[in-house]
Amino acid sequence: MLEVVKKSSFQRIFNLRNGLLISPLILFFLLDIFFPFRVKPSYSTLVTAADGSVLHAFLNKEDKWRIYTELDEITPILRQTILQKEDKYFYYHFGINPFALAKAAVNNLLRQRRVSGASTITMQVVRLLEPRKRTYTSKMIEVFRATQLEVHYSKDEILQLYLNLVPYGSNIEGMKSASLLYFGKLPQLLSLAEITTLAIIPNRPSSLRLGKNNGFIISERNKWLKRFEQTGVFKQRDIEDALQEPLNAYRREAPKKAPHWAIRMQKEHKNTPIVHTTLLANRQIQAEQITKNYVNRLRSINIHNAAVLVVNNQTLNVEAYVGSADFQNIFDGGQVDGIRAVRSPGSTLKPLLYGVAFDRGLLSPKSTLNDVPTNFGGFEPENFDRHFNGKVTVEFALANSLNIPAVKVLKDISPSVFIEYLKKADFQTIKKQSKDLGLSMILGGCGVTLEELTRLFASFANQGKIQPLHYLQSNEKTTKPAEVLISAEASYLITNILTQITRPDLPNNFDNTYHLPRIAWKTGTSYGKKDAWSIGYNQHYTVGVWIGNFSGTGVPELNGANIATPLLFDIFNAIDYNSPKGWFRPAANIISRKVCAESGDAPNSFCNHQIIDYAIMGISPSRKCQHLKWVFTNKNETLSYCSQCLPDTGFQRKLYPNLSPELIAYNESKQIPYVKIPSHNPYCTRIFQAGGPTITSPNDGSEYFLDDQQMQLSCQVSNDVTMVYWYVNDKLVEKTKPQSPVFFSPPPGKVKISCSDDRGRNSDIYINVTIAK
Repeated sequence: MLEVVKKSSFQRIFNLRNGLLISPLILFFLLDIFFPFRVKPSYSTLVTAADGSVLHAFLNKEDKWRIYTELDEITPILRQTILQKEDKYFYYHFGINPFALAKAAVNNLLRQRRVSGASTITMQVVRLLEPRKRTYTSKMIEVFRATQLEVHYSKDEILQLYLNLVPYGSNIEGMKSASLLYFGKLPQLLSLAEITTLAIIPNRPSSLRLGKNNGFIISERNKWLKRFEQTGVFKQRDIEDALQEPLNAYRREAPKKAPHWAIRMQKEHKNTPIVHTTLLANRQIQAEQITKNYVNRLRSINIHNAAVLVVNNQTLNVEAYVGSADFQNIFDGGQVDGIRAVRSPGSTLKPLLYGVAFDRGLLSPKSTLNDVPTNFGGFEPENFDRHFNGKVTVEFALANSLNIPAVKVLKDISPSVFIEYLKKADFQTIKKQSKDLGLSMILGGCGVTLEELTRLFASFANQGKIQPLHYLQSNEKTTKPAEVLISAEASYLITNILTQITRPDLPNNFDNTYHLPRIAWKTGTSYGKKDAWSIGYNQHYTVGVWIGNFSGTGVPELNGANIATPLLFDIFNAIDYNSPKGWFRPAANIISRKVCAESGDAPNSFCNHQIIDYAIMGISPSRKCQHLKWVFTNKNETLSYCSQCLPDTGFQRKLYPNLSPELIAYNESKQIPYVKIPSHNPYCTRIFQAGGPTITSPNDGSEYFLDDQQMQLSCQVSNDVTMVYWYVNDKLVEKTKPQSPVFFSPPPGKVKISCSDDRGRNSDIYINVTIAK
């Protein structure tokens, strides 16, 4: 019976002890649930370069310099110094040092005042996060909060919080902030003397003011260094060197490099304390200096700004980002980011257009197009130099940036199809404008940014595959698979054409000089001479250049060739001079073949002049050449016959140029000699339905508002026509030669205009005319 009583007593004691141990734990976890400790300090944003160097620092939301210290920046010497100074047993207690608490309580009670504290690093973090008056109640709350910290965070994370929050006077908080602003370096680069200096400041920030009380700070620093010497924490030699080290500490300006880039990164990553970017610090400085010096030379002709973007083609990392010539120049809009500003692209979209045409089997580089005056439903484009070249090859049209051939190709492809390619290339403004865009977009009638254009040309350097550019170092691991914009074959054909140097957009005095880098490039000039572009690439880099005025002021001298391209060449010569990377190799399905020099088509039996052309196997057009055609004429070659009126004898069969009506009209207007097909037999009774006149002015279906003005009538006809007849509302207006312009005063309302040729072929159009009163 006694044994049973003893066992019951022991059991009660055991249960009581367990209850005494478990109850506080339950209470703590309940309090932790209902009163969580929210650790969300507001940090400054720090933008770093690819090598970890600091580019730019920003104040936090509270206008404080509180720069985040990363764990790998806490070096062993920094850790040991802070622990020796603040909390030797940091890694051995659970947020509270009971021995230090007891010692402090005894000392304070004996002396009836606070003579020593017992705050651990964990408790100091609590006080920094939740400042309170120094009372015993506050101390109890700090103890609870410290325990919460220890439960939810590792020791290294708590030490990291301490280093991030410790005050240094004024609006500077954190070891890293003080390191950058007073020593101009990152914490991992600090010496023992500098670390000790920063370790003692937080206890007396008013009297130990760096840059003002440096002499006094040195003496206080050396006291602590000698204490470290006595404890044997550091080597004797290290202590001796630290004692002799002068203190070169003063308040420095926060880093402000690459401002446009940094501001963009800070806005796009607001809650990220350190933004690790791909920018190369030295390359950025180099690009900024070259751009600034170049624009300074242009100010005399009223050109005040430029933007440059450098992309590594292998990684798609942005390595230099120059938003303007001088960020500090407020008069010329220096703080405008020219890389993201929406501008007119001029002719810079033409390479993509021809690449699409190559992929769709419409053209190959030696295919021919007519560069002659053409009316595209009221849109009558001109070339930059206001001259026309007649029949040209595709490679000539692209290398010389001819406008009429480009508009013709866009019309064949259709604007809607081309817009889908631009959307795939992520042209944001074009996505918004797509419903309103037409043929003029290929000449600059749309909005793009330098960033978008540079990414597009980087895709040509990457076999037609387009990907987002990388701004952060983490992007390299998370990038989505590349999309194929155009084929590798089309990209190679485009690159081959854009590498030519016998072209008008080669800057003056650059041909045959060592200053000319080996790159493929394309220029562009917007309407009104407001934007000059030059985008170039080789295997290693793609560089985009924009030059102009952010005010939108046009300048007569502004053009892509002589203004933007020299800066492009300067950048390439600086970052990749004599690159050992080699050049692009032909894609798998690129073949070379013989074509007729006159048409670019597969040679016919009459093609005597043949040249080599690149083509995409199974895709490029393989039609037979038709630049000549057989014509039946009389012996004197004064009359031609069709199969209906061919005489039994007295005729011959001869080859004549098979020219299009628009080319004939151009030759006639410019009085360019060409071989004409003799006039058709006047006694032929056959009515030709095909090949009737094409009325080029006015435009079918258009509405005209006139005020005592006359309208011009013009047409294009086949080369067997010598006379045309103009009718307005079925009444004859004039009989004239096809190339002669006719002027007339139209009546108001709906007007029918007809044109008949001397072979009986006819065309009609209708317009609406309103006469101003």
